[in-house]
Amino acid sequence: MKKGKVYLIGAGPGDIGLFTIKGMRCLQKAEAVVYDFHLNAQILNYIHHDAEFIYAGKRGGHHAMTQDEINQALIDKAKEGKIVCRLKGGDPFVFGRGGEEAEALVENAIEFEIIPGVSSSIAAPAYAGIPLTHRKYSSSFAVITGNEDITKPESSIDWSKFASGGFDTLVFLMGVKNIGNITSKLMEHGKSPDTPTAVVRWGTRPDQKTIVGTLKDIAGLVKEESIRPPAVMIIGDVVTLRDTLKWYENKPLFGQRILITREYAQDYEPLEDLGAEIFEFPTIKIAPPEDYNELDEAIERIEKYDWIIFTSSNGFKYFIQRLIDLNKDIRDLKGVRICAIGAKTAEAIKKYGLKVDLVPEEFNAEGLIKAFSTQPSALSLKGLEILLPRAEVAREVFPQKARELGGEIDAPVAYRAIKPEKHGKRLKRFLKEGRITIATFTSAATFNNFVDIMGKDANAVLKDVAIAVIGPVTAKAIEKAGLKVSIMPKEATIKAMVDEIIKWATKS
Repeated sequence: MKKGKVYLIGAGPGDIGLFTIKGMRCLQKAEAVVYDFHLNAQILNYIHHDAEFIYAGKRGGHHAMTQDEINQALIDKAKEGKIVCRLKGGDPFVFGRGGEEAEALVENAIEFEIIPGVSSSIAAPAYAGIPLTHRKYSSSFAVITGNEDITKPESSIDWSKFASGGFDTLVFLMGVKNIGNITSKLMEHGKSPDTPTAVVRWGTRPDQKTIVGTLKDIAGLVKEESIRPPAVMIIGDVVTLRDTLKWYENKPLFGQRILITREYAQDYEPLEDLGAEIFEFPTIKIAPPEDYNELDEAIERIEKYDWIIFTSSNGFKYFIQRLIDLNKDIRDLKGVRICAIGAKTAEAIKKYGLKVDLVPEEFNAEGLIKAFSTQPSALSLKGLEILLPRAEVAREVFPQKARELGGEIDAPVAYRAIKPEKHGKRLKRFLKEGRITIATFTSAATFNNFVDIMGKDANAVLKDVAIAVIGPVTAKAIEKAGLKVSIMPKEATIKAMVDEIIKWATKS
């Protein structure tokens, strides 16, 4: 049996961009993952779907597993010879019990590595515009647990040291429930009641909320604003810099959490750059056809075609792979003209050294008909042999029109868009809690599969969410279900949809 190993990984404070490259690499080879509640669920998307997922989170005081049970799970899975990732919010060694877990592994002679994460103790203040040290205000800081029962006779916290100026900046983690006792203890031991104080809830996330006051009034403000865990409290003169240095909450799309129902693509990056958080939940998965017969027959007589039309980069990818599998290559396409629907499809084709002869102005079947019917006679459809490798479920608009205009067209299935086995519990909770602000759909299939996954709650959870679509066909499917589409670009591309989302979200 192969020897198992455990990686204790800090998942960071919430912003997925703060997750480390090394942590990502380890997750991608994990065979078992033991994970907490307070982390960005999108990180789980990087884990191989065959890995074993073990939830060990704590929410609202309820523990899914005790610490002893977590330790034992790590030991047992490693002894099975598995690569195990213990995924923890923040940093495993900053009030994360990573030290206890590592000790348990040492006692059982199990190999392990620690992969540090960005702690909320530094990230939440930074995202709130509060530097923990500053040449004019602070040359030291302390990070203190706020979770200790400070009413017990023997506290491990030396309140006199923290209150008397031993540290210029104090950071309390997990202290919301004890905030009244914490501030009272500090003032009892000499900390000025007027010391600037801030509390940051859900730091680095779209839900981030920052309140600022003084040591004497912050507990009241927390109650007044209904601040609940998770939150970080910062005490010290550096808090006064927030008005000048706050940046995250000033981003144009701050507060927006945007659902994308297909795999993440680079075109979505501008949304994140402007402060939005992406919630990736693909409702379609691209797969090869169940039967290659029709596509194989077309490829075997490829030289007879005048045109090949690729309606998506997926269509091209699966076609070219099958061409290679049949022991052919791009030289067999000599003399066949190529049409691409959309700039992204054209770009994918050109990477193979192939020339794209036609890109319709409108990226749909109607635009394709218009492109052929308005071109010079060399591009007329009459008598043309056309190959259209496409998705299993596709519109018949262009094939029907091509035949009406005298063309001959073969439309074999090159790929399928199937519904992945996705558990939508967390997404449904986010939608019900109003934590998704914009939902995007790039095809009727992405929407229909979303409805299947959400079940009878689908319409209800989208009722108060702005819906963005890539084009009119998708919009029609959504409106048929009784929902309203708020955002739709003129050009049916993800980039155009993203641009339209930005315009919509930033309008005054």
